[in-house]
Amino acid sequence: MNTNTINVALCAKMFLAGAGNLEAKKEWINELNVFPVPDGDTGTNMTLTIMSAVKEVSALDSLTMESFARAVSSGSLRGARGNSGVILSQLLRGFTKVIRTEQEITTVVLTAALQKAVETAYKAVMKPKEGTILTVARGGAERAAELLEENPDIEMKALMEAVVSRSEEVLAQTPEMLPVLKEAGVVDSGGQGLLQILKGAFDAFNGIDTLKNDAPQTEQPSEPSAASAAEESIRFLYHTEFVITPEAEFTDDTARKLQSYLEAIGDSVVLSNDNGKIAVQVHTNDPGHALQRALKLGILTDIRIFHLRLETPKTASNTSNKTMDAGTGNARSEAEPDPFALPDMPKLVDLKDVGFISVSIGEGIADIFRELGVDCLIEGGQTMNPSTEDMLNAIGQVPARNIFILPNNKNIILAANQAKAMTKDKNIFVIPTKTVPQGITALISYVPEKSPEENAMVMELEIENVKTGQITYAVRDTHIENKVISAGDIMGVGDHSILAVGKDIETVAEETIKQMVTDQSELISIYYGEDMKEEEAALLVERMEEQYPECDVELNHGGQPIYYYIISVE
Repeated sequence: MNTNTINVALCAKMFLAGAGNLEAKKEWINELNVFPVPDGDTGTNMTLTIMSAVKEVSALDSLTMESFARAVSSGSLRGARGNSGVILSQLLRGFTKVIRTEQEITTVVLTAALQKAVETAYKAVMKPKEGTILTVARGGAERAAELLEENPDIEMKALMEAVVSRSEEVLAQTPEMLPVLKEAGVVDSGGQGLLQILKGAFDAFNGIDTLKNDAPQTEQPSEPSAASAAEESIRFLYHTEFVITPEAEFTDDTARKLQSYLEAIGDSVVLSNDNGKIAVQVHTNDPGHALQRALKLGILTDIRIFHLRLETPKTASNTSNKTMDAGTGNARSEAEPDPFALPDMPKLVDLKDVGFISVSIGEGIADIFRELGVDCLIEGGQTMNPSTEDMLNAIGQVPARNIFILPNNKNIILAANQAKAMTKDKNIFVIPTKTVPQGITALISYVPEKSPEENAMVMELEIENVKTGQITYAVRDTHIENKVISAGDIMGVGDHSILAVGKDIETVAEETIKQMVTDQSELISIYYGEDMKEEEAALLVERMEEQYPECDVELNHGGQPIYYYIISVE
């Protein structure tokens, strides 16, 4: 065997091993996030991103360097979630651009691919920061170039070992580059994720099948499979089906609205019509939301719910390629004609001028966005960053020439921009909203008489006037921004820092608002989450009205998980 080159079979094996090593360490990587919030998700985002590529690679009928490269690039770009996932997808995209036309990877090709990966990823980030995954990637690529220049005949193993070693050295230096990492006592989580991919790939090159115990793990799978990739890709866990007997006429418009809502809270949506009886199928994480929405339309019968990961593969596959007979609830093959299909329901021929897509979490917040005219909601936000493909699917659903996307989370903006770059038939405007209140303000600021370009400028200006505080709990002990935080403490997390820490939700909420209100403040908006009662939130509003009589104080049901309150001051 020529150990100085890598053929496509070995390359694919190394990629799968790298992905498997990342998957095994994802929870450990999640814990490296600086802020001790319960939604630290760098490891999860990077894993879901690379597993999307694993799924495409595993599905290849013919493994060539070109087909492998395209599968890795396409899968990771579409599956990219969060800033770390998007940057990883760009690293993979740049790397595969170089190897795509090669029969084998030599040391020269590998070095060029590493350099292209770094170049592509840096270009994708508007304001790159040092001390991040980008710095780690660049350190490895630069070391490869140095060694190749010093010794053009360098062995592949020596080159790869040096890349891994330098990447590890740079990762260890990241706390010196970003003070916030040093204060929290952690290295960059994205950089750690990249290092685990490199280590897994290098193990595979050396013929090592077992994963290294670089982090404490309860179970470490040795290599991801197509089955595990498919398992990881299931975002919505409950197959839910039922039949609606409408209490009023069920029009095409009613069907479209129901379908839009179900697609906002899940996927695999199917509707069929049997003389007014509507059979519905959806995969969602909260079947109750689907049932509650349907109850507004009529009587529900033939309700069936099962967990997609707990049912047998045979059961799951049967439900995924069949629709339900509205009258009997029996499965009917897609190959058979559907006599109950609503006429042209998914087809909207006439494009309107402007449409809106918003990322949302919580039933109350979703209702607010709908009332403000949002065409398509993407379930996501803090607890689960939507992927680039989620964004692309939403763009495809909105029948408009110009579409505004409101990410409403700083960790989703890159994925939205990536979807924009991949869309050719519509004009996409990504408004960089970092919080839900900013998204609401952006929608309120929209003026129909202005052009999309003018509105985009106005919306971006208006969201800068919104301060946001989010009340949640700490998941670990840490020391950050001169604040000592213990696991279980309540925190008020502001736009750029932690504003308050304490033991009581209401006290921390009041202190957070105090830190945000100035003499120029006019409006305080409070959105209470699923763990708070309206009566408790109303008492907070009363106290704020007493303390800030010059401000209007609004109370809204948000229904968001994890965050007891989301508070904005304008």
